[in-house]
Amino acid sequence: MTVQEQTASDVVLTEQASSKVKALLDQEGRDDLQLRIAVQPGGCSGLRYQLFFDERSLDGDVVQEFSGVNLVVDRMSAPYLTGATIDFVDTIEKQGFTIDNPNATGSCACGDSFH
Repeated sequence: MTVQEQTASDVVLTEQASSKVKALLDQEGRDDLQLRIAVQPGGCSGLRYQLFFDERSLDGDVVQEFSGVNLVVDRMSAPYLTGATIDFVDTIEKQGFTIDNPNATGSCACGDSFH
């Protein structure tokens, strides 16, 4: 692999996030899906996160299991996500998944893209 070797522990899915993912998967009635996080070009800051359920396994995927949920990162996104934490917040102001990424040097106001 030409990209720096990544370990699955480079990205963390919190207990609250894994519980929410598990609940969503149970609601879908699918046990063949995993949570994939990827980084794609785009957004107002240059790069944007994609967080979605995926049944595919790609060559070079980094997979880690958190409380029964598989979190998958493709090999091209892994360097951008080293040390990132995915959480789920449920407050009056905001509900949804958040990504705390120490590699992001800046982000947009909506929090969906970074550089």
